[in-house]
Amino acid sequence: MSHSFNRRKFISRLSLATAGLSIPAFGAASAIAPSPADTPFQHTSRLPIPAGGRIGIIGLDTSHSTEFVNALNGLYPSTNLEGYRVVAAYPFGSKEIKSSADRIPLYTDYVRRFDVEIVDSIQALLERVDVVMLETNDGRPHLEQALQVMKAGKRLFIDKPVASSLEEVVAVYDTARTFKVPVFSSSSLRYNAGVQETASGKKVGKILGADTFSPAPLEPTHPDFFWYGIHGVEMLYALMGTGCLEVSRIYSPKTDLVTGTWKDGRIGSFRGTRSGKNEYGATVFGESGIERIGPYSGYDALLKEIISFFKTGISPVPEEETLEIYAFMEAAHESRRKGGLPVRPDAMLDKARKAMVRKW
Repeated sequence: MSHSFNRRKFISRLSLATAGLSIPAFGAASAIAPSPADTPFQHTSRLPIPAGGRIGIIGLDTSHSTEFVNALNGLYPSTNLEGYRVVAAYPFGSKEIKSSADRIPLYTDYVRRFDVEIVDSIQALLERVDVVMLETNDGRPHLEQALQVMKAGKRLFIDKPVASSLEEVVAVYDTARTFKVPVFSSSSLRYNAGVQETASGKKVGKILGADTFSPAPLEPTHPDFFWYGIHGVEMLYALMGTGCLEVSRIYSPKTDLVTGTWKDGRIGSFRGTRSGKNEYGATVFGESGIERIGPYSGYDALLKEIISFFKTGISPVPEEETLEIYAFMEAAHESRRKGGLPVRPDAMLDKARKAMVRKW
């Protein structure tokens, strides 16, 4: 399927068709689910699932899926999750990226132990659930998978990346508006311990700049940071907010350094690592002090935001911010192609919007 398309034609094709973000082994955020043979059966009987609380998962090729099932369906579920539970899962998932595809049989067996029904199609999943987590690690099938959920009118959390091109990211949100279906996407690093408090001004007052860092392994099928560097970029935006004017990137095989200049003159940077010790964190420069954030603190805070989104239909991250995050990463990708010259994220976003209409 072309990465660029006309929304009206795409929806028309979708109607006919539907009628009949893994994590590599980097640090705590990539915890791999244990072998089913090593895991005792997790009894999940408890109070009935609340109305609207049946969750379906698309994609069992990422540890995010097993971590969310652990938190929601385990013997001791995480607090403040309102009784929501994963009741069904469609395993696929990437079939082409080997590091993801090889996980599917193991993760499928694993989630079965938590009373999760495995189904053979997205349509079968949609018949059994109220809301959906799109967890497929490969961003390339996200658009078509998401559209099936939107057509069914179900609220949708899309794990990283939203899609595998900026045009398709734009298309996801454009089509969500068409179907009037709420969509939310975020890395868990946005809610890492200390990020939200610092962003609110409670730690260092007004933020004057921030430097974030995370692993940034590359996957040839995706723009460089869409695959994994998004974790550090998401944290940068959680701290700095929107309004990046231009982006420049220094690339080496082992490290990336991306610098953004905001419209108000503030400067933020992201360091993506591919060698040495891999961690997640930030240094934040504020009017009243300097705050250091890290290491990674887990999925629970993000999961609470997802459940709140499922209940209210209100995304905690505005569409405009998510689009700018992906435009920032695409601008960094373009800056690498241009030998480090600065590139404007808004120009990349405008180009993606025009291509989406022109080339389908």
